[in-house]
Amino acid sequence: MSHTQALCRFLAALNYEQLPDAVLARTEDLYLDWLASALASKGAHPIPLFERYAQKMGPASGPAQVIVSGGSSSAYFAALVNGASSHLVEQDDLHNSSVLHPATVVFPAALAAAQDLGKSGRDLLLASVAGYEAGIRIGEFMGRSHYRIFHTTATVGTLAAAVAVGKLLGFNEEQFINLLGSAGTQAAGLWEFLRDAADSKQLHTAKAAADGLLAAYLTADGLTGARNILEGDQGLAAGMSTDAEPAKLSGGLGSRWALLETSFKFHASCRHTHPAADALLGLMQREGLHAEQIARVQTHVHQGAIDVLGRVKVPASVHQAKFSMGTVLGLIAVHGKAGLTEFHELALNDPAVATFRDKVSMTLDPEVDGAYPQRWLGRVTVTTTDGRTLRGAIDEPKGDPGNTLSRAELADKFQRLIHFSAARTPAQANALIEKVWDLRNTASMAHWL
Repeated sequence: MSHTQALCRFLAALNYEQLPDAVLARTEDLYLDWLASALASKGAHPIPLFERYAQKMGPASGPAQVIVSGGSSSAYFAALVNGASSHLVEQDDLHNSSVLHPATVVFPAALAAAQDLGKSGRDLLLASVAGYEAGIRIGEFMGRSHYRIFHTTATVGTLAAAVAVGKLLGFNEEQFINLLGSAGTQAAGLWEFLRDAADSKQLHTAKAAADGLLAAYLTADGLTGARNILEGDQGLAAGMSTDAEPAKLSGGLGSRWALLETSFKFHASCRHTHPAADALLGLMQREGLHAEQIARVQTHVHQGAIDVLGRVKVPASVHQAKFSMGTVLGLIAVHGKAGLTEFHELALNDPAVATFRDKVSMTLDPEVDGAYPQRWLGRVTVTTTDGRTLRGAIDEPKGDPGNTLSRAELADKFQRLIHFSAARTPAQANALIEKVWDLRNTASMAHWL
């Protein structure tokens, strides 16, 4: 049996009763976090472009809800818009060792299909777990080399979304094999957009969610796909990786719940900036330092951080600023936080942040690089204006499983993100929080919002 076949057999057999309570609770928390990210993008470029495209090309209304607008469409176009909107504000989750943002591709596809098919909250939770477990393992299988060129959430995300919808459709092992073939052959998404401050990141997740759903619905109707799309000689790993590890596809199935390892994002920036941001913040608090007392900050990082963040020198947009190590650390040093408000009001306009940005450098560190991607270590060396050399370190950034956000903190984050976009009133936000934490008792996801 191939590793792909073992994965598909597990996915086909997985049922709700097998899911530990901790996995169900975590899935609800991740869903809440995803919903906040989607609503926080209301009205922000380029999300209205996706909304207008869906209105032009799709039906005027449909069974699946478009979160940011409050309208509805077909499952395909709802997944497309919701996939784009939940990956804009850089607050959606991340799984470390796969370097995958599962929520922004799994939940848009799963919710759209669940509403289209009249499924329950339990069905949605089971499908989402399947999408996470498959997506994370495929991301780990593709290795570090894949992420240097390809946006894993776009490529692997297409397969993760497809698996979630396939589970809602009740696929057997054979159907899951075909499904991965049709999803995998559509997988795409390149990092080059970072150099130009382009909008492609939202296109990536929009297409991953929608194309995963497309692959599942066509498979249900009899479309076949490549049987060995992951491990084959002309498959995904052959074309997009030089260090793929097939055993990662089937490792720990049913005993290791990879979903539990997913991190929440505390700062509103690329996750690669978070370890250094937390290390710098901790050092400044420990030493009682202010930004003007710092002459230089050397961040000790893994190669993945250099590959992604090294493209951005002077950010040209708010979104690009979230991929600038210097800007993120500037917000942390000058203002003590790097949230949505700070990025939109200060990242490009505050001279003190720009001044601090130019003090920051990135250096490849063997210890940090060796631990990545399983662990994202934060290490900084600060030189003060009076000549001192100080070091800061953190092993688990805020939001990691060992330093996670409580339900109270997740509710607070939800309220902050909703307040930022004014997508809902505080009372409406509280009602949504309660609805999410009651998903397992929800009889139907139709008209859930």
